[in-house]
Amino acid sequence: MKTLYKCVFSATMGLLLAGCGDDVGKVSLGLFTTKDVIIDAKQDPKIQGVTCHISRIEANLDFADPSDMGISCRQTGPITTADLAKIDMGKHGEVIFTESLSILFKSLKVRRIYDAQNQTLLYLSYSTKETNGSHKHALSTVPLYGSQAWVDPVNVGTKAN
Repeated sequence: MKTLYKCVFSATMGLLLAGCGDDVGKVSLGLFTTKDVIIDAKQDPKIQGVTCHISRIEANLDFADPSDMGISCRQTGPITTADLAKIDMGKHGEVIFTESLSILFKSLKVRRIYDAQNQTLLYLSYSTKETNGSHKHALSTVPLYGSQAWVDPVNVGTKAN
């Protein structure tokens, strides 16, 4: 019976780890800790020309608080007006990534918000649980200037005097 449990546990862990294929870096925080800094590359699911690199603490089933994170998003391919037409243009944007951070029901979320006035995509990463009186968060921006989606403000909506 113990062999069966070991097989089920091994198979389950294998399936869980199979979804970790977007890790691009891992840095140990020291010899006497089980914590590592993990760097993931996540492609925006609706704007294929944007990739976000997210760094976070992996606590390895520890009760430590893994809320701190960093995010850096860049244009890594073409961004078109057709891509922009697929996204939520509302003030609250939309959640594009969610990942569990700990066994304490804490999650990391990344929300995309479009700043129409500045023609910029905002990517906000944040923790869903309060830590020391604050929700941890980080922001990265991807300006559309130079992309196919950029609209020259001089030629849009100008009125003759």
